Amino acid sequence: MKNKLTYFLGLLIVFSIFSSAVIAQEFNTKVIVNAQSVGSNVDKKIFVTLQNQLTNFITGRKWTNDKFNANERIQCNFVINIESSSDGGVFKGKMMVQSARPVYGSSYTAAMFNYQDQDIAFRYIEYQPIEFNENRVQGSDALTANLPAIFAYYINMILAMDYDSFAPKGGEMYFQKALNIVNNAPDGQDIKGWKAFDGLGNRYWLNENLTNTKYNILHDAIYGYYRGCLDKMGEKEKEARVAMTKSITQLYNIYKENSNVMFLQFFIQGKSKELAGIFQNGTPEEKSKAIEMLSALDVSKAEFYKQQLL
Repeated sequence: MKNKLTYFLGLLIVFSIFSSAVIAQEFNTKVIVNAQSVGSNVDKKIFVTLQNQLTNFITGRKWTNDKFNANERIQCNFVINIESSSDGGVFKGKMMVQSARPVYGSSYTAAMFNYQDQDIAFRYIEYQPIEFNENRVQGSDALTANLPAIFAYYINMILAMDYDSFAPKGGEMYFQKALNIVNNAPDGQDIKGWKAFDGLGNRYWLNENLTNTKYNILHDAIYGYYRGCLDKMGEKEKEARVAMTKSITQLYNIYKENSNVMFLQFFIQGKSKELAGIFQNGTPEEKSKAIEMLSALDVSKAEFYKQQLL
C-alpha cells in the first residue's frame, strides 16, 4: 500500500511540474524594465524582480482555451522605460509593445503589433503579487491595479490581432475582453490612457476602432493582409498580391472617410519594406495603385514607395 501511495504521489508531482511548464502555450515573451532614469535613491534590484514577475504574469496563466504548438506561439516584447519615481513606490514612464506572427510555409516572422504607450503609471512594492481579475479590474488600489490591467489589455489585443489574422473576425472575443478592461479600468489622477479625452492615440481609441461596428472592414483588412497575402506569398504570389491590394484598398477607403482613425497609422507603421517587397513584382497598374494608397496611409514613407515601385 505504501509503495502504491508513493507511486501515485510521484505521478502527481510529475504531472504538476508538467502542467506548470505548459500552462502558457500562447506566448514566447520577453519583458524588459529599463530604469536608467531613476535616481540612486531607488534600489535597482526592484526592477529585476518586477521584470521577472511580469514575465511570470504573462507566461504563468492560460489566456485562451486553445493549444498553441511551439512554432505557433506569438512572439511578444514589452519594454518599460521608467522615467520617474515618487514616494509610495509610484513609477511613471512609457512602454513599447511589440508582437510578431510566423508566416505559413516560411521562416519569416511578420510584425503585428508595434506601439509605444506614452502613459504608464503604477504602484509597485518589491515582491508584491501582480494579479489580474477581469471581474474586478480596478482592484483595491487603482495605481497597484493599473500595471496588470495594462498588461492584460495588451495581451488580449495581441491575441485578438493574431486570431483576426487567421480567421475573419476571429479575434472578436479578445477585443471584447480588452474592451471590458477599458470600461472598468483603474481610475485616478495619475492614471491616463483609458479615456477618450486622454488623447487621440491611446489604449481607448485603439480598442474603440476595433470594436466599433462602423470600422468592421478593418478586421477584413487584417485577415487579408496576413492570411490572404503573406501566408500565400511563397506559393501563389499573384493571388497573394491581389489580396494585399484589396486589404490596402479597404484601409485607404476608411482613410478617405476619416484620416484620424488611430488604427490606420498603428497598423501601417514599420511595414514599408514588407509592402514594397510584395508589390515590386506587380503589374504597372498594381504598383501605381499601391504608391497612391500607401503614400497617403504612410506619409513619411511616400518617397520610399515611389523609389521602390516606380
